[in-house]
Amino acid sequence: MFGWTSRQRNVAIASFLSWTLDAFDFFILVFLLSDIASAFQVDIKEVTIAILLTLAVRPIGALLFGRAAEKYGRKPILMINIACFSVFELCTAAAPSLTIFLILRVIYGVAMGGVWGVASSLAMETIPDRSRGFMSGVFQAGYPFGYLLAAVVYGLFFNTVGWRGMFVIGAVPIFLLPFIWFKVQESPVWLAARERKESTALLPVLKSQWKLCLYLVVLMAAFNFFSHGTQDLYPSFLKIQHGFDAHTVSLIAIGYTIASIIGGIFFGSLSERIGRKKAIIIAALLSLPVIPLWAFSSGTWTIGLGAFLMQFMVQGAWGVVPSYLTEMVPANTRAVLPGFVYQLGNLLASVNATLQAYIAESHGHNYGLAMAIVAGTVAIVISILVAFGQDTRGKAIAGAINNQTADHPAKV
Repeated sequence: MFGWTSRQRNVAIASFLSWTLDAFDFFILVFLLSDIASAFQVDIKEVTIAILLTLAVRPIGALLFGRAAEKYGRKPILMINIACFSVFELCTAAAPSLTIFLILRVIYGVAMGGVWGVASSLAMETIPDRSRGFMSGVFQAGYPFGYLLAAVVYGLFFNTVGWRGMFVIGAVPIFLLPFIWFKVQESPVWLAARERKESTALLPVLKSQWKLCLYLVVLMAAFNFFSHGTQDLYPSFLKIQHGFDAHTVSLIAIGYTIASIIGGIFFGSLSERIGRKKAIIIAALLSLPVIPLWAFSSGTWTIGLGAFLMQFMVQGAWGVVPSYLTEMVPANTRAVLPGFVYQLGNLLASVNATLQAYIAESHGHNYGLAMAIVAGTVAIVISILVAFGQDTRGKAIAGAINNQTADHPAKV
C-alpha cells in the first residue's frame, strides 16, 4: 500500500473486510455440519444440502446487487448487502427445524452472492493499476481469512455457546457499516461513468460477449470445485475419519488458512510479474503432488502439513481471479458481470459437498478419497482452461481517473 492515498487504503480495507466477513458467515456452517445433523437427528449428507442451496442461489444475489451497484453506486449497495447477510445469519440461529434452517440458508445465499462483485469492483476501480495484482491477492485472501476467523471462533466458543450461538456471532459483520459510511468513498470510475451517462444495460453485453461469458462461467465452476472441494468437508474429514477433537480441528484449520492467505497474496503479486495465466497454472499444477500428503496421510503433523501446502496452492490460484475477471469484462459491467459469472460457476459447483459426501459414504466414509478425486480433476481442468484464455496483465482501468481525483476526490 506504499504510495496509496487514504481514499485507496480505506477502500482496500473495506473491500477486504466485506469479503472476509461474508466468508466468515458462510464457513461457520462447515464446522457445524455434524452438530446440526445431530441436533435435527439427520445424516450429515442432509445438512450439506444447506451448502448446496447457499451456493446455488448466489448468482441471484450477484445479479440483483450487481445491477443495483451499476445503477446506484458501489458503496451504498455494498452497505445494504452487508446488512442483509448479517441479519439472515442471525435468523439462522433461531431455526426450529431443518426445513426452516435450509430456507434461511437460501435467503442468506442470495445476500452473500452480491458481495464479491460489488466489493471487488469498488477495490479494482479505486486502487492504482500497478497494484492490481497485489490487491487481487489481498482481496481474495479475505475468503480464507474468513475461514480462519470461523476456525478460531469455533475453537474458542463452540463448547460454550453451541451451534446456535455460533450463528449469533455470525452477525458481527454489521459493525463494518459505520466504517464504510464515514471512511469509504465511491468508485471514481463509476462516478466518471455516471457523469458521462454511460449505459449499464447488461443484456446487450451478454449477447455480444456470450462466448467470453460462457468461458468464464465454466472456468469459475472449476475454480469453485477447487476451493469448496478442498475446504467444505475437510473439518468433517478430520473429525470423522481421523477422530480429531474440536481443538485439533481448529488448529489444523488455522494453519491451512494462514497458508491460503499467504498463497493468495504471493501468486496475486507474482501475476503482476509473470502474467495472470502463468501464475494460475503454476499454482494449480503444484497442488497435484500435494494430494497424497493432504488426503491420505495419517498423524496430526503430516495431515497439517499437507493441508497447509494444498491451501497455499488452491488459494494461490484464486488470488489471481479478482484482477483477472475484472480485466476480462467490459468497463460498464464490472460490478455485475464478474460476480455473476463467478456465482454461476458456484451454482454449477454447488453439488460439491453433497457429491463428496456421497462418494465418501459409498467408500466406507473415506472422505480423503472423495476430496482427492475432485481436487486432482479440477486442478488439471483449470490449467487447461486458463491455457486457452487470454492474459490481461497490464490492462489500464483506474490509473487515469485516480490521478485526476487523488487531490480532490469526489464524495458520495
